[in-house]
Amino acid sequence: MSTPSATAPPTQAAPAPPGGGGGPRRPRGFGSLGPVGLVLAGGISVQFGGALAVTLMPRAGALGVVTLRLLAAAVVLLLVCRPRLRGHSRADWGTVVVFGIAMGAMNGLFYEAVARIPLGPAVTLEVLGPLALSVLASRRLINALWAGLALGGVFLLGGGGFSDLDPVGVAFALGAGAMWAAYIVFSARTGRRFPQADGLALAMAVAALLFLPLGVAEAGSRLLDPTTVALGSAVALLSSVLPYTLELLALRRLPASTFAILMSLEPAIAATAGFLILDQALSAVEAAAIALVIAASIGAVRTQIGRGKVTLPVEGQ
Repeated sequence: MSTPSATAPPTQAAPAPPGGGGGPRRPRGFGSLGPVGLVLAGGISVQFGGALAVTLMPRAGALGVVTLRLLAAAVVLLLVCRPRLRGHSRADWGTVVVFGIAMGAMNGLFYEAVARIPLGPAVTLEVLGPLALSVLASRRLINALWAGLALGGVFLLGGGGFSDLDPVGVAFALGAGAMWAAYIVFSARTGRRFPQADGLALAMAVAALLFLPLGVAEAGSRLLDPTTVALGSAVALLSSVLPYTLELLALRRLPASTFAILMSLEPAIAATAGFLILDQALSAVEAAAIALVIAASIGAVRTQIGRGKVTLPVEGQ
């Protein structure tokens, strides 16, 4: 959507999804999927939510869509979690505010990217942020291989110079990746300072409030259109609320290392969603580029597993 040193034990792997300390009871329909199925379902939900957001952009603009998503997600999380506002230190509030800023910036930059370049390449570029965080935290020579694979994928993705991709969109996607890395760091810090999912709910509210003026400036009264509000709420459900819930259910039964590897498949899921919903077909070279970045992500995660620590690329869109 992710540790002080970029690595974390499984209990600090991700911000707790909505539903409190014990989380929501496992619905029979979800439980029947199995833990791997839950993670994949969460990833599919995120990426198809992103594809839906792209179709909504002509109605409200990228910043308007981000505002609707953050507002709807904040309302749901605040109602479900009902976080306690008193009893927190200034450092606690500073952490949750920075977490909210990182969350809002990550979403805003990513949606500006997918307004300019296809969804699959955008997610591939964005995932470089968590990948770089993992590689830098490990400080092992083998991670140079994973970094090289990722850079090779980026080179292929840009056709040797990004001639086929809007350079502004590329810059936005890379910026979103940097914010995703910050999101990973501050989600863990927030999780240690706030109980259950309180910190996530408060950070989502901070992000929504920060983006509200930007969304109003870009979309104005279009944000009040019932159809636009409904679609924006659907994006929030698909991209925030549902994935967090599914991931919480999965992490109860799935090793954190396996979860991290599954999350490395996000670019492939995004490319599929872009093809099915947005008719964004990939060339053979672009598909190879995405495969290289996925391989680099999985390799970096497996290297961290060998050290007993795992960086989890928590949902970052």
